[in-house]
Amino acid sequence: MRIKTIFDICPPSIVEWAKRKGGVLHGKKWWHDKVAYQIYPKSFLDTNADGIGDLAGILSKLDYLKSLGIDILWLSPIYPSPFADQGYDISDYYGIARQFGTMEQFDELLTQAKKRGIHIIMDLVINHCSNEHEWFRKALADPDGEYGDYFYFRRGKNGNPPNNLRSYFGGSCWEPVPGTDKYYLHMFAKEQPDLNWENPVVRQKLYDMVNWWLDKGLAGFRIDAIINIKKDLSFPDYPADGPDGLARCTRMVDSVDGVGDFLADLKKNTFAKYDAFTVAEVFNMKPEELKRFIGDDGYFSTMFDFSAHILSMGPHGWYDAPDIDFARWRDVIFRSQLETQGIGFKAHIIENHDEPRGASRFLPPYARSPMGKKMLGTVSLLLRGIPFLYQGQEIGMTNAHWGSIEEFNDINTKDQYRVALDAGLTEEQALGACGKMSRDNARTPMQWDASANAGFTTGTPWLKVNDNYREINVAAQERDPDSVLNYYRRLTALRKSPEYGQLFTYGTFVPAFGDCDRILAYYRENDHQRVLVAANFGREPQTLPLPASGRKTLLTNSGRAFTGDTLTLAPCEAAVVEL
Repeated sequence: MRIKTIFDICPPSIVEWAKRKGGVLHGKKWWHDKVAYQIYPKSFLDTNADGIGDLAGILSKLDYLKSLGIDILWLSPIYPSPFADQGYDISDYYGIARQFGTMEQFDELLTQAKKRGIHIIMDLVINHCSNEHEWFRKALADPDGEYGDYFYFRRGKNGNPPNNLRSYFGGSCWEPVPGTDKYYLHMFAKEQPDLNWENPVVRQKLYDMVNWWLDKGLAGFRIDAIINIKKDLSFPDYPADGPDGLARCTRMVDSVDGVGDFLADLKKNTFAKYDAFTVAEVFNMKPEELKRFIGDDGYFSTMFDFSAHILSMGPHGWYDAPDIDFARWRDVIFRSQLETQGIGFKAHIIENHDEPRGASRFLPPYARSPMGKKMLGTVSLLLRGIPFLYQGQEIGMTNAHWGSIEEFNDINTKDQYRVALDAGLTEEQALGACGKMSRDNARTPMQWDASANAGFTTGTPWLKVNDNYREINVAAQERDPDSVLNYYRRLTALRKSPEYGQLFTYGTFVPAFGDCDRILAYYRENDHQRVLVAANFGREPQTLPLPASGRKTLLTNSGRAFTGDTLTLAPCEAAVVEL
């Protein structure tokens, strides 16, 4: 069997460029070799029995996170909010929501994290705010006044909204203003009015807020929905793409130019002054813009790689979302790695707060075992780029079982349930689609131990606890040296080790064994080291010929050491070997 190389998988131009550029960037940054971890505070750990996670809970687990090899903590929104969209509707950019704690507790978290070499970043939500924000309340009272220009108010057309855009959460992007012929724009929920970035006063107020947090000691931000800040101010109609006569709002995002001017200005007036780490949520970037987004002088430090997650997006909604096809999944990982190489770093993820659990999404049912979860972690954490873990991923948390739509909290899930019913699915079928794809799968409380409510709270949890918490929890895995948790610790230690840290940070990515069914494998290379990362996602053993017989086994999820000129991987086995 011939080994498929980079020359087989990619066009020659890409190959030569990758060989020429390799993994070398013009300048090294403090965040290049870091491992990040996302905390969804509401679901992490509750210390006051109100059923909601809090800052005190996060503070109490800093040593746990340090033991996991975490360098950067990303906190999902903890600002004051009515929580129409779980805190992504901010009513006060300068505060801490009472259910999470106080600003004094946040300052203590910054201090204690710094002592452990951990950097804190927060969500930056500046495409929109809450309809309960002071700015919007003043705007709603006088849409033609000063604060009206902080948002997008437009007159309707013949008793209808200004155009036919559909929001991300379903229904029109326009909400009528009572007692007037005007509407306001919201690309997300109606409780999340879009901020007018064309107004320099708005931009300056946002810059001042960003700098206030950076002055406080924040290391940077995860930047939410940032590509949406540029609008087509003519707000034209678009060809309908659904029976509701509406068009998805991404049509406007895809077609309008000029967002780069806003992003450059944002960086110049904020992030660049502090050497801040920024990771952007970007879905609609044009491929030719990659260097402008994450190059050495890019708008952001990095951006999330969503290429694999897009594979399970249905053409009409969750109800027709396809299962992950392994060959396509492997291909998009390879392509994303190669396209980024020599330009910058992407942030690679298996799951986050907006996605279902990775073990339930990317692993076939036969592989959703501790071995399979370790395998998935191996191929993800050793890619080129910044690895982001999500709370619970390190113990292999899975999607929950949902008995009814009433058990869900997520606004998007409830909309997708309605979409499925409108498409003719039964209630059972619609519930099944939501159970597979809902964001609430990632938001179920963290499973700390086998006690009531998984040790998350002594009160009533705000969202149901996954039924499998007695089998999957931190306490049980702490006692088991072969657990998923302890394997993740070995993974992060290898990635950051003195011997291999430079290789896994800056080394070139080279795809391997692309002609082997259900094998995901790649090399990480530099001038003096070559390491193969290989995993068997199939149900049968596979033997891979190696280019060199002399090698060192660095890590396996089976505990086996490999010798000889072949590598035989059992089902769900992953190996990291130096050649």
